[in-house]
Amino acid sequence: MVIIGLTGGIACGKSTVSDWLREHYGANILDTDAIAWELAEPGQALWQQYVARYGRERALNADGTLNRRAIGAIVFSDAGEKEWMDAMAHPLIREETVRRLAVCRENKAPAAVLDVPLFFEAGWEDMADEAWVVYARPEIQLARLMARNGFTEAEARSRIASQMTPEERNRRADVVIDNSGTVAQTRAQVDDAWTRLLRRAAK
Repeated sequence: MVIIGLTGGIACGKSTVSDWLREHYGANILDTDAIAWELAEPGQALWQQYVARYGRERALNADGTLNRRAIGAIVFSDAGEKEWMDAMAHPLIREETVRRLAVCRENKAPAAVLDVPLFFEAGWEDMADEAWVVYARPEIQLARLMARNGFTEAEARSRIASQMTPEERNRRADVVIDNSGTVAQTRAQVDDAWTRLLRRAAK
């Protein structure tokens, strides 16, 4: 089973790439953002950690779900809290991802894609055959993030600034896919990278 580590800055278009790999090549997508959401449901592992850290009044909505906007405002404005969150969350998410990878192998999946926003920061390189980075020009990334999440420009810039720089991310990648253009242009780059990966894997 071929394993691709897929990463990129927030709102750069990882889902565009992962959707194409799933639909066109039958890859199993392990989206760590989605896994994190599941682990943050009431009573689950991440939910328990946030409640213990910030208290129910700060961490929860009235219905008992996490107040994600309030928590985001805390961790993205305080480097110490961001460091705590990453150190707490990454091992829990990795453990669940490893379990799901084992299921993919058992099911004879041709490929698995680890969609991990903080792939390099969390040290996940050892889990993949190649690291693919999805990139978008800064002005496009900012506009997409504001439109997608309803953030103010200041909120969006804060989220972007909290991540690894695109230059460092691209430097560490095996493959860089520029998603600044059309969907067709992005898919063509994915097709080329996929073909080259399979050729190397077959050697």
